[in-house]
Amino acid sequence: AFSFRSGIEEANMAAEGDVDLDLEAEENCTGKPAEKPRKHDSGAADLERVTDYAEEKEISSSDLETAMSVIGDRRSREQKAKQEREKELAKVTIKKEDVELIMGEMEIPRSVAERSLREHMGNVVEALIALTN
Repeated sequence: AFSFRSGIEEANMAAEGDVDLDLEAEENCTGKPAEKPRKHDSGAADLERVTDYAEEKEISSSDLETAMSVIGDRRSREQKAKQEREKELAKVTIKKEDVELIMGEMEIPRSVAERSLREHMGNVVEALIALTN
């Protein structure tokens, strides 16, 4: 059911609504801006404390030198072990036919076939099994 209001009734209702809005606006206008929720302030303070601590903590040059020497020593040991392993593998005798067999069956380059054979002491069966796994 539709009700037809007269233009005067609608104007009165609109005016009353405007008055209500004006009163609400006057209540909020006390000269001070409305306070915003401060959710992030505590996080900023915590972050400042952390960065202050990190700035105060200084890494000594002797600790840095010690760490660098440890890393350098480890690298040189790994390099030496790798060279020794290569020397051991170079001593292993392999047959040319075995290399060609592995190259043909597995369709791999000669260097990979030779390496696999050397790692398995020239045993063709073990080299093929390792390459298929």
